Amino acid sequence: MSSSISSRSPLTATELAGGNRRHLWTALIGIVVSVGLLAWAMRNVNFAEMIAEIRTAKPFPVLLGVFLATGSFVLRAVRWKLLLRADTGTDVPFWPRWHAVAMGFMANNVLPLRAGELVRAYAISTLGQVRLTGAITSLVVERVFDALTLVLLLSVGLLLSDLPASTVIAGIPLARIATFAGVGALIAVVLGALLIARPEVMERIIRGVLPEGGLQARLVSIGHGITDGLVGLRSPARLGGVIFWSLAMWLVSAASFYVMFAAFDIKVSFGGALLLQSAMAFGIAVPSTPGFFGPFEAALVAVLSLFGVSDTTAFSYAVTYHLTTLIPVTLLGLVSLAVSPIAFRDIRAQTAR
Repeated sequence: MSSSISSRSPLTATELAGGNRRHLWTALIGIVVSVGLLAWAMRNVNFAEMIAEIRTAKPFPVLLGVFLATGSFVLRAVRWKLLLRADTGTDVPFWPRWHAVAMGFMANNVLPLRAGELVRAYAISTLGQVRLTGAITSLVVERVFDALTLVLLLSVGLLLSDLPASTVIAGIPLARIATFAGVGALIAVVLGALLIARPEVMERIIRGVLPEGGLQARLVSIGHGITDGLVGLRSPARLGGVIFWSLAMWLVSAASFYVMFAAFDIKVSFGGALLLQSAMAFGIAVPSTPGFFGPFEAALVAVLSLFGVSDTTAFSYAVTYHLTTLIPVTLLGLVSLAVSPIAFRDIRAQTAR
């Protein structure tokens, strides 16, 4: 791993200054977005009622929701085994994978600029004897499967939710959104299968559709990275395992949203929880502060309002879910950091690159 880092050419003062300016602007944009979305989520909230609702929330559904949400991170570490290879060509043991996952999501909650992915790659390359490039490639492929799974579950959630077909979301009828989501999921699956089976075809399509330039080169480079990571998944058993654990992980995560509804007497079906989860996952993709405060609450309030849940109850639920599920993985990440040879200053150094 050290050779892959040391092989980088030293950054000039101009490059460092430019990188710092980009980081600063990205952080400032994240703060503005987070504050704006948080203000929107709170616009109709009665804070006296919110405090009362949080105080009287049923503890068992909250604890069960936290347990399931935390368990989804364990499943993420289990799935990662199928996407990783140590330098020796063997599978990476569970504990290095778990420590890297815990440290990565802890970093997302406490460090700016979504540092978690870089931290995970650095941690697994250090603890699991995995090349840094291989670790990064595995995370790119992981995100592809996450996106495919979420789009699929979004379409299922739209079909199974209690929302009437006449419901309009952002000016678009629910039935049309469900159709688009279903077709999008099907197209994504076909493209994913084509990328695995015939990666050269995908490259020809990109080069044929896009003119030469930075965007074309970037997409081809991303495609090569994904293809390299998918090579090991040409085994039907391994590919099936990734699909199974992806579904298991996100269904357990959706169950955590669903069981915590009971804490606030929210009458929304499991289909609604699938819809809520997908909206949250795609919502927090926008720039934000560490911990995704603002986008997280706004996504939950927006979806729950479709089911007739008041903004006060929806915000009470969102704050409770967010804080109670954020704290355990952050603490577990700090524990993993404490028992590993990695120091926090090492993490900060990697994320500053």
